[in-house]
Order: sequence, then C-alpha cells, then structure tokens
Amino acid sequence: MLKRIMLERTLLKRIMAIAVLAVVLSGCSTVKGWFGGKGKDDGKPTEPAELVDFTATATVSKLWSANAGKGEDRLGVHQGPAVADGRVYAAAVEGGVRAFDLQTGKTVWQYKSEERLAGGPGAGDGLVVVGSLDGKVIALDAATGAEKWQAKVPNEVIAAPAIGQGLVLVRSNDGRVSAFDAATGERRWFSNHDLPSLSVRGNAPVTLGPGFVFVGNDDGTLSAMALNDGRPLWNQVIGVPEGRTELERMADVDGAPVLDGTTVYATSFKKETVAIDGPSGRPLWSRDNGGPGGLGLSSGNVIVSDPAGLVWALDKTSGASLWSNTSLARRSLTAPTVHGDFAVVGDFDGYVHWLRLDNGQEAARERVGGKAVRAKPVVADGVLLVQNVEGELTAFRLQ
Repeated sequence: MLKRIMLERTLLKRIMAIAVLAVVLSGCSTVKGWFGGKGKDDGKPTEPAELVDFTATATVSKLWSANAGKGEDRLGVHQGPAVADGRVYAAAVEGGVRAFDLQTGKTVWQYKSEERLAGGPGAGDGLVVVGSLDGKVIALDAATGAEKWQAKVPNEVIAAPAIGQGLVLVRSNDGRVSAFDAATGERRWFSNHDLPSLSVRGNAPVTLGPGFVFVGNDDGTLSAMALNDGRPLWNQVIGVPEGRTELERMADVDGAPVLDGTTVYATSFKKETVAIDGPSGRPLWSRDNGGPGGLGLSSGNVIVSDPAGLVWALDKTSGASLWSNTSLARRSLTAPTVHGDFAVVGDFDGYVHWLRLDNGQEAARERVGGKAVRAKPVVADGVLLVQNVEGELTAFRLQ
C-alpha cells in the first residue's frame, strides 16, 4: 500500500511539474520560452528579453569543453557537476559518471551504468555519490571510479547527495532525507517531511554544518536536523504558501541552503530570501526578493535570481537591496554563483552572463552549446563550470 501511494504521488508530481514548467516556473508563460525557443522582446510581457550588445568589461576565456553523456533534456532535474581535489565529476541520465581534470578537461575515468542517473553527483572524502530516477544510490571511489556500494531509497533522487563527517546524505523526491554510512552504505537514519500537493520540479540538496543538516523543503520551509541521528532541531518558514490556488501557494525551497560561518541563507519560489542563525534557527532578516533555485554568496552580498528573471544583490548583513538587473527578464535563469568580482547566471538559450558585483551591469557573455542551462554554475580554483541539458560541460576562467 505504501509503495502504491508513493508511486501515485510521484506520478502526480511529474504531471503537475509539466504544467508548472509550461506556465510559471521561469516567469515565461510559453512552453517555447522554457524549453529553449527564441523570442524577441517586442513589448510582449511573456517573451524572453532579447539580448543586447554591450561593451565587455571582463575578459573570459574558455578552458575546455567535454561531454558528460546524454543530458537531462526536459526532465527538469538540474544536473550540474561537483568538484573535489582537482577533479570535476559529472553524471548523465544515460551514460554513467565521468571524472575530468579540472584544469585540462582530460577524462580521468568513466563509470558506466544502466541506471538513469538524475541530478548531479556529490563528491568529497574520497567518494563520488549519485542517485537515480529509480531511487538507487551508487557510491564510487573518487580516485578510480570503482563502485564501492549501492543503497536504495523509496523515490527518485534528483538532488546531489552531500558527503561529510562520515555520512552520505540523500534527499529523495518524497521529502525524505536518508543518511548512509560513507564507508559501508549502511543506512544510519532517515527523516520524512510532508509534501504539498503541488510543487516546482526540483529538490534542494542538503547542506552540512558541524553536527547539523540543513534542508530546504517543498512547503517553503527550512529544516535543521542533528547529523548523528536526524533528530529535528528547528523548522523556519522561508516562503509563506499563500494564495487561493495550489499554483499560487507554491513556495518551494529548491536550492541548497548556503552556510557562512553560523548563518544560513536560503531563498524560495515565493521570492523570499532569509538569513537565519544556524544553531538556534532565529531569523536575522528577510527580504521579498529571491527564487527557488538557490543563491550565490560573496564577501558582502547575497545574489538571487527570481522566477521573472530579475537578478538582485542583497546586503549580506541586513538584507537591504543593493541593485537589480532586469535585462535578462523571462530568460529562465539559473541560480547565481559568484566568480571573482562577478555574479554568473545561465539561461534557457545556453548563454552564460557575468554581472558586476558592485552594480549589476553586464560585463561578459558566452554561449555553451545553444541548449538550456538549468543547473547553478559551479566555481572551483577560479574555474567556472557550466553543464547544459545535453550534458555538455564547459570550463571558463577570468583573465
């Protein structure tokens, strides 16, 4: 009976997600806009903003590109790479997991799998871990790609696992967080969280802190649990699920919370971004700007992109708005990341945009294969990594 309920819930969520993607997810009300169609900004509020020429103030060079295998296409799982110890790890829906050298893009190893791998891999502590659409969890040796263990969770895994402090934490699409022993794959504990009847396609990867697990939920809340046993510590509302319809009430927190010192930052589909004291759960500030896909953090700013395609910089200490960029409206932006002195977002048409952190102005633009970028770009050792929905992985460096 439980299995039947879970299957029905998964099917319902997939059907609803298609409607959400076509109507509201990116602030673009046409399927064409979300799935990569081009549109001119001719005054129609539903069309993606047309890109305009500008004088570049940053020099970006392409280091390398590689193929990670058959990408997610229209699954909406936001596959992105992970980096650890000078290597880039990328998963494909079909094609397994590949490891690349961060500086050269040379393939180090490939793990072939018949599983349909979803989300991105997690990497750390000598492991690379990835989940599948059938709920399998596969742990690989980071040095060789050899399989170390497998485990199973009750639902698809479309978020990258987190690895640290002797555990592997896996968020599955039914709201469950499962903790496995990193060495053996034995399950240590699990924690459930009720799901709303309708939510945005996507899940927040969990974030680890010293003795803590932080996870964003589909009902617009952020939860903290004890790392050793999954015991709930606190639960805070990030986005209030208000409205007359299920669509209006969607408030998903689908981006990984960001921990900076003892402060946790999170943002939601309800365009709410908050800063919370991690140990106590006490809210520090809240701001009516944000989106479901996560945020970028610099030394002084919190950078968020909202469902309408606006990019905002908020003061890290107070949450005060510092600037906004409207030139990328309705272009289905990824969550931002920080690359040097710039905020970086990808869009539905395969473009990557560098925005100045001091004023939000466009500084550079590159294209990665002409297909949509949905996963948040990743920065490691000064290298920016972008993976598009066809599995093409591209590395850039600022000059």
